[in-house]
Amino acid sequence: MRRVLELLERRLRRSRLHMTLLDPAKQTSRRAAALAAAAEAAGSDAIMIGGSTGVTQANLDATCAMIKRTVGLPLIYFPAGASALTRHVDAIYFMSVLNSRNVQHVAREQARGAPVVKALGIEPIPMGYLIIEPGMRVGEIGEADCIPRADVQSAVGYALAAEYLGMRLVYLEAGSGAPTPVPAPMIRAVRKILTVPLIVGGGIRTAQAARAVARAGADILVTGTVVEQPGGAALLPKIVEAIKATGAPRGQRSHRR
Repeated sequence: MRRVLELLERRLRRSRLHMTLLDPAKQTSRRAAALAAAAEAAGSDAIMIGGSTGVTQANLDATCAMIKRTVGLPLIYFPAGASALTRHVDAIYFMSVLNSRNVQHVAREQARGAPVVKALGIEPIPMGYLIIEPGMRVGEIGEADCIPRADVQSAVGYALAAEYLGMRLVYLEAGSGAPTPVPAPMIRAVRKILTVPLIVGGGIRTAQAARAVARAGADILVTGTVVEQPGGAALLPKIVEAIKATGAPRGQRSHRR
C-alpha cells in the first residue's frame, strides 16, 4: 500500500507542502520529539528523519519511536544507507543518488536494504536524489559529481531520467547548511518537465527564501538545519506560511500506476 505517498499527492492538490528534517545524531530523542511537535503546530506536513553521518540503529529507533508517540504527522525515513533501518516510521524514501560516482549509492545499498524494508513492512517511496552544488557533507558522503548551479540542462536530464526510471519523487538537494538554496532557474526548468512532485531542500533558512523556492516551482520544501539551531523552531510558522501562501502547485499531472 502507498498510504503516505497517496496522502502527500492528495495534499498537493490543495497546496505546496513543507517537511521538517530532523537528524537523530544531533539531539536526544526527547528533543527531536519536541521539535517535531513544534513543526506540527507550525503547519508542517510531515517529519523526515535522517542524517549523512552519525545515525545508528539505537538513536534512529529511539528518535523515531519517541516522535511517533508525540505527533500525528507522517514520519518518513531519509536514509544514508542500509546500515540502519527501523520499523518505527510510516515510510522510507527508497532513493538512488543518481549523480554519484559510486554505484554503491546508486543501486547496491538499495539492493542490500530492500529485503529488510519488505520484512519490516515499511512503505517504500521511490525517489531520484540529485545533489546540487555545493552539496555540503551529503555530497562528500554520497561521492557525488555535484551538478553545478548554472548547469540547468544536467539537472533537467537527471530529473527526467529519474521519472522515466519510475521514481515517484525527484529531490534537488543543495546540502544541509548550504549557504543558499537550489537556484530558481534550475527549479523552474526541472518542474516544467516533470509530472511527478519535486522536492527541494538545503539552504532554506528564511520565509523569504522559502517563498522564492516555492514560487520557482518546488512542490515540497524541506528545512532541517534551521529548525535544529537554538530558537530555530520559532521561525517555522513564518516559513510554512510563506510556502502555503504561494498556493497549489501548477502543471502537475496524475502519475498513478
